[in-house]
Amino acid sequence: MDSDLFSRRRAERFAQLLDEANGGRRHHARSRVDDELAALVAVSQRLTTERPDVESGAEFRTGLRAMLVATAEREGIGNPATAKTDNTAAAGTGTRGSLLPAVTARRARARGAILVGIAAGAVALSGISAASENALPGDALYGMKRSTERAQLALASSDLSRGQLFLDFARTRLDEAATVRGDQIGFSAVLDDMDADTRQGVRLLTAVAAQRSDPAGLDAVNVFVTGQRRAVNGLLDRVDHVERDRTRRSLALLDAVRKRSDALRSAIACGLPTPTASDALGPAPGSCPGVR
Repeated sequence: MDSDLFSRRRAERFAQLLDEANGGRRHHARSRVDDELAALVAVSQRLTTERPDVESGAEFRTGLRAMLVATAEREGIGNPATAKTDNTAAAGTGTRGSLLPAVTARRARARGAILVGIAAGAVALSGISAASENALPGDALYGMKRSTERAQLALASSDLSRGQLFLDFARTRLDEAATVRGDQIGFSAVLDDMDADTRQGVRLLTAVAAQRSDPAGLDAVNVFVTGQRRAVNGLLDRVDHVERDRTRRSLALLDAVRKRSDALRSAIACGLPTPTASDALGPAPGSCPGVR
């Protein structure tokens, strides 16, 4: 795996967290990646305790098996030759050499944990995801649906990918809001989540655009705003006056997002340096010379 998620240090910490979650010895030292890996550990636990009535297809099982076998071969998991070579190299090197088999064993366990994580992630994003993707707030599988989304974010390899995922989740929250209208508290809560996903996604995409001086991320933002605004406007006609007021706040956010995107695009076009100021929507650019 090239993803930073599966760097050696992250993999070893992931293995420790899985051990702890399954009743193993606790490791008192915390890592700065613990919060990022917590979503994957949570999905692993929920897959163990909450088993929805889902059966994966033969094609998925075949593909998953091939992926795991290929990963095991590439990482040398279960390869006697690797262990023998390590032991031979350790001979005659004193105390330091005697530690190599233990280090090798820990790395092997970490690699094994990676396979478990890959399998858990693959299942969560396939059969389990299929069972929960239509779950609505209040449904038994809604928590699994949200856990799957967090796992997708943890597995994303870049801020650009994470930003696009957040915008996808904002679209999903809008679909959910349409089904819970009439429940003012539930409706407002779903729109709060939708707006939070919108801000997170826009912040990541605008930051990438500013850092790279590349408007490609802004194109994704504008496509999202155009489609989302149309859908939110359609929702206005189907809700009562209290829910309508709450919906207009989401429309105002989308207008602010489009304004920020256009300002950043202009700043990139006229060669302004990367903005140092930022807010909930990401970098806040200044005006180009001659523009009022």
